[in-house]
Amino acid sequence: MKKPLFVLLVFLVVASFGFATGATEEAGPENTVLRIITWSGYAPQELIDKFYEETGYEVEVTLSNNEEMISKLRATRGGGFDLAQPSQDRISSVVAQYGIYQPIDYSRVDASLIDPSLLAAVKANTLVDGESYAVPHVYGTSGLIVNTALAPDVTDYTDLLDPKYTGRVSYRLKRPTLIAMGYAFGYDPFALYDDPDAYQDFLDDIEEKLIAGKPVVQNYWTNGDQLLEAMRSEEVWAAMAWEQAGWKLHEENADIDYLAPASGALAWVDTFAIPAKSENLDAAYAWMNFMMEPENAAVFTNAEKYGTASKDAVQFLNPEIKANFERGLPPEVLAEIHWYPTVPPGLEQMEGLTLDRVNASN
Repeated sequence: MKKPLFVLLVFLVVASFGFATGATEEAGPENTVLRIITWSGYAPQELIDKFYEETGYEVEVTLSNNEEMISKLRATRGGGFDLAQPSQDRISSVVAQYGIYQPIDYSRVDASLIDPSLLAAVKANTLVDGESYAVPHVYGTSGLIVNTALAPDVTDYTDLLDPKYTGRVSYRLKRPTLIAMGYAFGYDPFALYDDPDAYQDFLDDIEEKLIAGKPVVQNYWTNGDQLLEAMRSEEVWAAMAWEQAGWKLHEENADIDYLAPASGALAWVDTFAIPAKSENLDAAYAWMNFMMEPENAAVFTNAEKYGTASKDAVQFLNPEIKANFERGLPPEVLAEIHWYPTVPPGLEQMEGLTLDRVNASN
């Protein structure tokens, strides 16, 4: 080969390599879009913009709920979205039936950012064939709202049946009340889920106790405004309800506050889950970790008032919101919470019959 030709070929090869390398460095992520199906408020625009600035990923948000998430992902066999946010009790059963989610690669999740008890609970409650399918994001609890000036001795759900508070208590006739009372009376209702006969025995016992306690109840509240007004007027002194209602009342009257019961609050968790046909795993895991960074998680909680699985976010909350979580849901309380697992088929029908009998009794 003649030298001039050889030099020219070397130049072309080097130039081509340099051009390709430069193009790769400037291009950023190959797939720049993250498609999320989630709940209203869970992906604030402020954080979407910050995520784009840090990573180069654009975020497309589809607002939904549990039923719609399942329906949309079933229709596509787990396609159409890169990240979903179902409640933890709506994952394992649909994985087993429809295979619409894929197992989480926890090596790509920064577990140091997440409350360990909450992460462990979500892993356990989304376990299918030895693999888990979710990472916790948002939680909410139900416990007690108490006017401590009028009912200072109320510390657990059983106190809502105490005759000394006759006409001054309220709760809903819904399944959380059955489960909460079960824990307060020494049962572990979630451990009985797989034994229908034992679960029916538990329901029969709680039914008897709720019927015996009916004279104590002022009313079975059916909407949040009804409960708030009853607490404000001091018609009701103690109730079973959500932390947000208790904190709202606390802003108006320092004697009223949310209290985690001695037997443990009940709680739901909304999660991060990856659809089976996600096309952008890098962006999905990046978003999970980004949302669990304390400063980012605090942006969400300050706006929506829901708890976050980010264990250090409390340090970045607005003072009044930080005070609520430090009073009502400190780490030691979170460690004792009963997180809702998947409900087996047929169980809610059993509970419904129990609640109907309690409601109809004299």
